[in-house]
Amino acid sequence: MNKIYVVGIGPGNYEEMTLRAANALNASDVIIGYTVYVDLVKEHFAGKEFLTTPMKKEVDRCVMAFEEAKKGKVVSMICSGDAGVYGMAGLMYQVGADYPEVELEIISGTTAATAGAAVLGAPLIHDFCLISLSDLLTPWEKIESRLLHAAEADFVICLYNPSSRKRHDYLQKACDLMLRHKAEDTVCGLVGNIGREGEHSRILTLKELRDTQVDMFTTVFIGNSQTRNLHGKMVTPRGYKNV
Repeated sequence: MNKIYVVGIGPGNYEEMTLRAANALNASDVIIGYTVYVDLVKEHFAGKEFLTTPMKKEVDRCVMAFEEAKKGKVVSMICSGDAGVYGMAGLMYQVGADYPEVELEIISGTTAATAGAAVLGAPLIHDFCLISLSDLLTPWEKIESRLLHAAEADFVICLYNPSSRKRHDYLQKACDLMLRHKAEDTVCGLVGNIGREGEHSRILTLKELRDTQVDMFTTVFIGNSQTRNLHGKMVTPRGYKNV
């Protein structure tokens, strides 16, 4: 059986993995992924063969998965969150064009935006957008344009990959851009290590967020003009009247 499941394992905890994802991993002979993600699931799937590659070796990881599937093994390629949201689903289809005999099945998972929103309250109840601040694959000029237009359109904005060792000031730069169209007291929130040990969260203003240090395991939420801090929870109204 030449088959690969591309599996979103959710934010981290096994309890937050979907049943369909767990079933796919249980049905697999080989589980492949970025080293950090494999470490999150390894203890729950004893007896499986695990293969890993480091960051920046995503194409090699995909080729590895297809080569294993060609041997007749059932393979799972795992991603944190959802495989189709900044995950491996798209790249697997691209690489898979050279492996027409291998079937792909995408298994969705809970992405950081929705998992983090649940921790903060209800920030994504109205229109929102996701923007990654990583410029490894996207030029900063394009990210900058997206931030400006999303802020001008009054979207709730959820930021992935807000910082790293080489990009320690990118969140500050993003806040400066959004402050051109959003008020300093715009309600914001951040959640670190979502669904993992050490999970933490905070609600703050956009002005405060600008001077806050975060890491790559933090997801950042910037509210729209109606977002409120209601008893310590970040809430964006849907627009219902008489509430």
